[in-house]
Amino acid sequence: MYTVMILGGAKGVGLEILKSCHKKGYQVAFCGRNSEQGQKIIDELNGSDSLYFHTLDLTNMNGLESYYKETIKRFNKIDALIVYAGISPIASILDSTEEQFDSVFNVNLKAPYFLLKHVLRHMKENQSGSIVFFGSPHMDYGHEDRAAYALTKSSLYTLSNHIAHHYAKFKIRSNYVVMGWTNTEGELELRTKEGTDEAQLMDMASKIIPMGRMLDPTEPVAAVMHLISSDSAMTTGSIIRITGGHFI
Repeated sequence: MYTVMILGGAKGVGLEILKSCHKKGYQVAFCGRNSEQGQKIIDELNGSDSLYFHTLDLTNMNGLESYYKETIKRFNKIDALIVYAGISPIASILDSTEEQFDSVFNVNLKAPYFLLKHVLRHMKENQSGSIVFFGSPHMDYGHEDRAAYALTKSSLYTLSNHIAHHYAKFKIRSNYVVMGWTNTEGELELRTKEGTDEAQLMDMASKIIPMGRMLDPTEPVAAVMHLISSDSAMTTGSIIRITGGHFI
């Protein structure tokens, strides 16, 4: 049975991908800090046989190997890895603290890098695999108050291309999905802290995004499902922008 591992998967677009994979009959491993939330998702989807949740704090690298080993123990293999989890602290270069910098780099870049250390070795042994990175329009230079976040997203793009170039000989593919401004729980929570409610957020987005609205969390899912399927067997090193025409 096809097995997908998600770095994240308990919220937002990651959760929508999990649901789509489950609907197709895939086995899915996903992770997050809230074990009750993870179990609730498994229960709601009746997925005790095909879904595995691993409690994991991505600011601490110690749990990554355990997540990999437990996924292999449960499902025997990993056919695809989706790197979704990420945080976006609000800070310019002038305002950033060392703690903010370390936190965003640990979650957005260091955690994927060291999980890949294990997953790539496994995929190399199996001579197959698909990796999908989630990027952001901030990857090019980013808003002034998303400096460290922008750096992590551009670094992930380099990492995706590095894997595509050096691991294609092992039939491992790596592609990068640029996800635009999306109406996720995390985005709403972030904007609420800034004093912006959902209606104000939608109005703001309609004036900024060329296609006139934010993405729905389900809209990037089709591209990801294609990239982890055999339909994209010769697709690697690609970048797909699902942004409504929004560039930063």
